[in-house]
Amino acid sequence: MDPTTIVVALVLVLLLLIGAKLSIHIVRQYEKGVLFRLGRVIGVRDPGLRLIIPVIDRLPLVSLRIVTMPIQSQGIITQDNVSVDVSAVAYYRVVDAEKSVVAIENVAAAINQIAQTTLRKVVGRHTLDQTLSETERINLDIREILDVLTIEWGVEVTLVELKDIQLPDTMKRAMARQAEAEREKRAKIIAAEGEAIAAAALGDASDTMMAHPLALQLRNLQSLVEIGVDKNTTVVFPAPLMSTIGELSAFLARENQAAASSNSTTPIKAA
Repeated sequence: MDPTTIVVALVLVLLLLIGAKLSIHIVRQYEKGVLFRLGRVIGVRDPGLRLIIPVIDRLPLVSLRIVTMPIQSQGIITQDNVSVDVSAVAYYRVVDAEKSVVAIENVAAAINQIAQTTLRKVVGRHTLDQTLSETERINLDIREILDVLTIEWGVEVTLVELKDIQLPDTMKRAMARQAEAEREKRAKIIAAEGEAIAAAALGDASDTMMAHPLALQLRNLQSLVEIGVDKNTTVVFPAPLMSTIGELSAFLARENQAAASSNSTTPIKAA
């Protein structure tokens, strides 16, 4: 075979391989292809094996999967003039492949920038307490604003979440003092309520003891038994018991005196 013919055949085979490589495209399941022919959009190609005309056609692929985009920390001044650093994370996906290619140059960069400005604007309309306690509402407000802006780019923001809120050290100490004072207030209220309940119970007990005087003595004896359990060398007598003992001694003395008086007045009979 003529060497020239062999060379020509090899060149033709090489050209065919290059043409096949340029004309055959595989669109994966999570992608869609936007077909451009001579710079004009012809249509959107679904997943599968797709053939294009080399040089004339171009088929950029667009991923339809959800993208996780962190929003870097932003220095924000809240409505009550407190400086905080807030970071967040956003999730978005392409819902219109043609718009995402034609309407905007770089979808990821555009959403990142608009998400940062929206985060500063929304958080700046809230006070510090609202920012800390109403995160769900703030997340919803940010997502709604982003959806209005990104729907023209063929992109849907599915979720926005505040990830971290950094407070100044002085504010952290002030909040710690506030929380401590709140705890002390609750402790004092609970102690006062306990004292009120105990006072009411003691009042009922005193009424019962007034109706039954021996109940007080039984209670004093019970106190002595409780003291004696610890084997103390010192025994403390309650004042009511001591007064009772004193009254008993006075009663015995009066009885003895009366007995002596009766004996002295009795006449002595002669034997």
